[in-house]
Order: sequence, then structure tokens, then C-alpha cells
Amino acid sequence: MLHDWLAPKAAALEARGLTRRLRARAAGEDLIDLAGNDYLGLTRDPRVIAAAAAAVETWGTGSTASRLVTGTTELHEQLESALAAYAGQESALAFSSGYLANLGIVTALGGPGTLLVSDEHVHASLVDACRLARSRVEVVPHNDAEAVEKVLAGRNEPHALVLTESVFSVLSDEAPLTELAALALAHDAVLLVDEAHGLGVSGGGRGGVHAAGLAGLDHVVVTMTLSKSLASQGGVVLGPSVLRDHLINRARPFIYDTGLNPAAGAAALAALRVLQAEPHRPAAVHAAAARLAAAGGVPPSRGAVVSVPMPGPREAVRAAELCLENGVRVGSFRPPSVPDGISRVRLTAHAGLSSTDLDRACAVIADAIGQFS
Repeated sequence: MLHDWLAPKAAALEARGLTRRLRARAAGEDLIDLAGNDYLGLTRDPRVIAAAAAAVETWGTGSTASRLVTGTTELHEQLESALAAYAGQESALAFSSGYLANLGIVTALGGPGTLLVSDEHVHASLVDACRLARSRVEVVPHNDAEAVEKVLAGRNEPHALVLTESVFSVLSDEAPLTELAALALAHDAVLLVDEAHGLGVSGGGRGGVHAAGLAGLDHVVVTMTLSKSLASQGGVVLGPSVLRDHLINRARPFIYDTGLNPAAGAAALAALRVLQAEPHRPAAVHAAAARLAAAGGVPPSRGAVVSVPMPGPREAVRAAELCLENGVRVGSFRPPSVPDGISRVRLTAHAGLSSTDLDRACAVIADAIGQFS
């Protein structure tokens, strides 16, 4: 039954060059990795590894239950306090993934009395959150502040939430945060900014909201992931303490999910401390991204991700395969992961790249893209 049901769907994806397959990494691969999201190069930092190992020794391998039962440890509270202080926010609440942090905040603030105004390029987690929130949703053109204002001005709902990202994951461009925050305030709305690609990269590492002078405002809420710059796994919502209290009582992805693993929390906290002690790392990310952009023949990005448009999905995949054959792992963006339908080779800069590795990677990338673009 399932074969008859699913085989035609699989064949349709294959015909369009959109089939996805898992590829297991082997330990100790001799590759230059420009596909992962280890922006600050801390995933294998001995300090981060030691912190995670110590947490396992102290707390065990799991958090044992939801945060409201026994899943909250001292580590969770230390991490939340440290992140809030670093980002200039009053409070923070950790979730077991960035995806769930976005689901939690949007569904907890959403409902029939809340209008959701979403940039058309937001991450899939925010898209899914809008679908689950039971709110009216208006999707506006990318980075179009005038469109946001028009929707807010014409709404009938008593509450509104504007959804954007500080740095967008595909185009790696920045949102007009200052303008959006002013519009939200003028129309009695809340601005939600996903800093998944801003933390550790923008504003000297503190993110785009902090760099724009918006941190701590009671109508600006931030979500972050721990899986990129902080070399771990998990997510966090930051904002006023009244919001934290609301999420603890209303956010189903928080209430009914097992708490963030202590080892993941300890690793993220250690990575944050490294970032604070070594503030040069965000600049190193931007320098590497500029080199990769030049190799790909595209303008410099505002974040760690460099996207190189390709003629189609097959060309994007083949270029990535050629890079891998030559010792450089890169990613590929294909529909539906790309909001504009354009397939791209995805290059992710990180602070741990040596000049030798960067030179080699740029040569391989330029050759592969030249062959298939």
C-alpha cells in the first residue's frame, strides 16, 4: 500500500532533480567543510568538548523529563542568564531546538486575535509556526517595510506580530530592523527577529538586534539557535520576563517536550564564553565569507552563508559533488528550501579556516561553479 502511494511522489521528485538523500559523515574526514553551520569553528574546540563531557559526568546523558518536571538543571538557568546578558535582553528561555523555539513563541502569542505579518523569506520553522498558530497570516514581499506598514495599518485584530530574520539564511542579506521596529511600535505590534544567523556573526557577535540598538525593548523579541555559532544544539527565546513567564505556561513545544540535554546546554555556554573571550572570531567569519563570495563570483554576504545561483537543481548538486570529489564539502539549496525557487551552491564560512585551506577551497569552488554555471 505505501509503495503504491509513495512511489509516484518519489518519481516526481527524481524527475525534477529534487530528491534528497542522507550521506553519513565519517569521523576524521580529510575534507574542508564549508557545508556545516559551525560559524565560529567551536564544535571541536577542546574547551567546548570538555564542558559537554563534564555535564554528562555530572547530570547524566539526558535531562530526564520536560523542563516543568525534572528537566531544568542549574546549567539551563546559567545558560539562559548568560545569553540574556550577552544579547542585552531581560530574560531567556531555552528550548530543545531552534525550530521549537520559533514554534513556541509564535503559537504562544498567536491565535484568532493576533495578526501574523511574515516576510516571505523567513525560515521554515516560522512558516510552520504561522500555520499552527490559528491566526490570520499575511505574507509580505522580502524586506518590504512599506508592505508591512500597510498590513499593520489595515488590521482588525487587537494584536500583531511581525516576523523577520536579522540575517536571512538563503540570500544572507539583512532585514531593515530599525525601520521594522519603529513601524511595530507605531502600530502597537511586536517585532519577532530570528537571530539564527546573526548570533556570533553580526554586531560583533551579539546579533543584529543588539547592533541596531533594539535590544531590551519590550516590543522586540528575539529567537536564537545554539546549533550554529554556539556549536551545540537547541534554541532560545529572549525578551521581557513577562514573555518568559507566558511561554512557560503557554508554549506547547516547551511544556510537552523533554528539556534541552545538559551536555548541549553546557557546550553552548562554553562556546559563548569562548566568543566573549575571543571577540575576533566574528570578523574572521566575515573575512572568510568575502573570499568565498569572490570565488563564487557573487557580492559579499552580510552573514556566514554565501549563496551562488545555479542554472537549476541538477547543476547545483553536480557542482557540490565535484567540490566533494576535490576535498571540499559544500551544500546546495534547491526548492522548496529556497524561497525564490532558484537553486544555489551554499558556501558556509567559519572562523576556523586556515589561509591554506581557504586558498584551496576557493580554487576548487571557482572551478566547479565555472563548469556548471
